[in-house]
Amino acid sequence: MLKNNITITRFVLLISATIFILFHYPFFKFVFSNVDYKSLNGVILIISLVILMLVVNAFMLYLIFFLSRAVGKVLLVMFFIINALAVYFVNTYGVIIDETMIGNILNTNYDESSSFFSIKLVLYVLLLGVLPSIYIIKVKIENVPAKKFLKTSSLTLLFIIVLAFANATNWLWIDKNSKRLGGLAMPWSYSVNTPLFYIHKYKKNKKEIILPNATIADNKKSVMVLVIGESARKQNFSLYGYSKNTNPLLSKIPNVFHFDATSSATYTTAGVKSILDHKDTGDLYEILPNYLYRNNVEVIWRTTNWGEPPVHIKDYQKRDDLKSNCAVNCDYDEVLLAGLKEQILASKKNKILIILHTSTSHGPTYSKKYPAQFETFKPVCNSVELGNCSHDELINAYDNTIVYTDYILSKVIEDLKELKEYNSAMMFVSDHGESLGEKNLYMHGVPLSIAPKEQYEIPFIVWISDSSKQLKPENNLTQHHVFHSVLHFLNIKSPVYDEQMNIFKN
Repeated sequence: MLKNNITITRFVLLISATIFILFHYPFFKFVFSNVDYKSLNGVILIISLVILMLVVNAFMLYLIFFLSRAVGKVLLVMFFIINALAVYFVNTYGVIIDETMIGNILNTNYDESSSFFSIKLVLYVLLLGVLPSIYIIKVKIENVPAKKFLKTSSLTLLFIIVLAFANATNWLWIDKNSKRLGGLAMPWSYSVNTPLFYIHKYKKNKKEIILPNATIADNKKSVMVLVIGESARKQNFSLYGYSKNTNPLLSKIPNVFHFDATSSATYTTAGVKSILDHKDTGDLYEILPNYLYRNNVEVIWRTTNWGEPPVHIKDYQKRDDLKSNCAVNCDYDEVLLAGLKEQILASKKNKILIILHTSTSHGPTYSKKYPAQFETFKPVCNSVELGNCSHDELINAYDNTIVYTDYILSKVIEDLKELKEYNSAMMFVSDHGESLGEKNLYMHGVPLSIAPKEQYEIPFIVWISDSSKQLKPENNLTQHHVFHSVLHFLNIKSPVYDEQMNIFKN
């Protein structure tokens, strides 16, 4: 039975043990899967990690509660609620709460975040978050004298240092697996990675680095439609040899080409930035739409998604802006096509870049990302808890999003074919791939250094009109090929242009 009055020492030990029991199953599941736990060194490492986890959490809580019990209680309640949410996503989708995942979370919009809601999530929050918080709020904690505090904290710190050095032979293993270990340790995963995310974001985005001026080399009418896919993985496109016919329309259209490609990241913000960047860099250089708009190209951005770098153009249109001109399937990505051809024809400029940022294959609610008539493969997974669906149901739901993507791309091509005065092209590149239960991983966001191929092998599909330029026999493209290929197609001369990164023939 828990006491209403408890000393600070016993309290922090109790809370540390509770955090360990409730939230560290994923951490030690990973450890047991990657350590020879039958060997003496493996046993020592596991025991050391257990002790270290308990002692470090207790030590930090001891410091906080000695300084302020009120602040300590507020922080602990936050930790338990956030821990519950974090462990739900770790257990359900196999995610790792590292810096990149923190970026995903902080940049997620309401529509996307609400798609994760489930009864299981509520139970996690209530049982693992709210119930312990009630005890934390009600319990009376008795402080200790300063002398005892200094003695206890000094001995504890010394013990942590000794334990760390006693495991010096395991430092290499810990360093090798630091991303996963750090992303599964609660509450350290998010409490450390959140400030790191903001620090790095501030450093990267202090000021957009302007590229050198470009010039338009001719007056020929040219239009490029760049479609940025969401969570589309290459292996589920029949164009790439997938056994199910997920590309029934594109496969029949002349002048459609596909290339093997990889993404630069496994999450949207970094993936989209790479598609729009002129080279692989962590700096915020002027991105493709901003650069071309500043250099007198007509640039139109239409989006049902989020997560792009700052876009500085006149015609930036979101879903709600497009709905007024939409007649069919306006709650899906088809809204991006509403009045598209008419907007191109209304332009007074000869060079036009259209960017369509889709959201079609984003999970976990794959079955809600396409109209009913595109449910080609059945039965489908309708649960946000993807592990509760059979593998076939999950794959069917995802494959239907690819069928819908195929339709949208074919409609873009149909519109472009009608623009007889223009040299036209369409380029489809995904921001990243998607895991669908392989290795017990779902969706995306695993650090690229340890990500499975499903999360970074992406489709790179190109269509060109008969009068347009031909394509090089390229393969193994990157997302950075987009910037230079668009410049070449529109005949934009720039000091940053790299012919090696262009997919079109001269």
